[in-house]
Amino acid sequence: MSVSPATLPPVLLHSEAELARAALATPLLSRAVRLARWAGPETRVGAGGELVDAQLPAAAAELGLAADDPDAAAYASEAWRVAVDTGLIDVTDAEEEGGEGTVTQGEDLAVLSGGSPQDVLAVWLGALDTVYADATVPDMDNLLDVLEEKGEVDFAELGWDPQAEADFLDGVLGNLYLLTVGDSAAGEGPVPLPALAASMIVPDDMGEPTDDVLEQVSDAMMKLDDQFRLFEPLGLVEYQPVDEALMTEIDDAEEPAPVADEDVTRYGMVRLTPLGLYGVRARMLEAGVDAPAVGDLADKGADALLEGAAGFPQAAAQAEIEQWLTRHEPLPAARELLAAARGGDENAPLRRLRCQQALSLVGGEAEPALREVLDDAELGGLARVWLTERGAADVPAPTEALVFWLTIDTLAAQLAAEGNSDELQGLVEGLAQQHSGFFATAWRVDHPATADVLEAMGRLHPDKKVAKEARKAAFKARSQQGQ
Repeated sequence: MSVSPATLPPVLLHSEAELARAALATPLLSRAVRLARWAGPETRVGAGGELVDAQLPAAAAELGLAADDPDAAAYASEAWRVAVDTGLIDVTDAEEEGGEGTVTQGEDLAVLSGGSPQDVLAVWLGALDTVYADATVPDMDNLLDVLEEKGEVDFAELGWDPQAEADFLDGVLGNLYLLTVGDSAAGEGPVPLPALAASMIVPDDMGEPTDDVLEQVSDAMMKLDDQFRLFEPLGLVEYQPVDEALMTEIDDAEEPAPVADEDVTRYGMVRLTPLGLYGVRARMLEAGVDAPAVGDLADKGADALLEGAAGFPQAAAQAEIEQWLTRHEPLPAARELLAAARGGDENAPLRRLRCQQALSLVGGEAEPALREVLDDAELGGLARVWLTERGAADVPAPTEALVFWLTIDTLAAQLAAEGNSDELQGLVEGLAQQHSGFFATAWRVDHPATADVLEAMGRLHPDKKVAKEARKAAFKARSQQGQ
């Protein structure tokens, strides 16, 4: 499984107990459990462990499916396959060729009622593997047509490449995962199916998609519609399928029609459930993808916390820091955080920003640690801010040099965290307005990021005269630093 970023944003997962309860409540796993408890010595299975056709009506009835439901046999067959694949049912092959196997309840069936949440989730992940495999096989109607015509299957003729199909589905779920956990994610909102399909088909540098590309997107949507319909009963996604009437319209159209905003829900809407986030992440980890979760740093040192959370979105960093602080006493924690925040490397400003974020959550017990660094060139400014905000007495006034150094350090951190954001632009405009001689002094600040910050201010400030001053100051700073 591959997604674009080398390291994904961290995901905030539900507890394993909550996820296990959700897994047990999914329609597909529930059906598999019911069939496993129903199965016995009289249950007839074929050579591959599948229920023989004559048993399917009884299995469907056990699941409470109506006898006249055209999908009843398919639902029963799917649930049986999941039960076998996950170890809820053990099948012993027939002793004679052409005979029928025997069935007993598997050891993992007891796990679902008496095992740990991790045990339950392991069974659910096994079910996910089964459905995943089903989702990447060729269309059965096409497969049967080829069999009837030639007596054998030429997968190349079907246009089916097993690895390509798996890679496509991995990419789609990876993109959906990234859209869910990313800093710019819409949060709880579903993703339109056309957007998800386009993310796999349309090149990033393409302006207006060609008709050929639009047709590929349409084909991908239809494929994803089938796949998400399979995943929904397992609780991987919440899915609003493509409108059946729309499919007819697409089939009848001579060329692809543009997607109107007001009609976007007709084209299908999907989002990962909390259980789905857990499942996709588990598959990513198995494939060697770095997919962190909030809480991974809770038992690490402050250096690992600040370095790791430096690249996290704001909300994820806050959640990670809160978990870390629950395992540490305020005063030792503050000392450890301050020590880890030191440095002149490229990531240091963002580490100090996360340090400030963490220190804002600790109580007055941490005050001695902040007073200990008042004379520190890198930490003295943030220590004064912390003490002043809490109304501490005898806080020494900062020197002008310290104020400017802290300003550059803060802007460097904001630039690293958010890029050229509206918030940073507002901060830049405010600084230039409040301090008329800001650039005349700022270029002299002995900070590794001074030139980069001033250059960014020149890029962000809307006033051409002020922007020019910033760029001139950046040039002076680079000259001073020998760059």
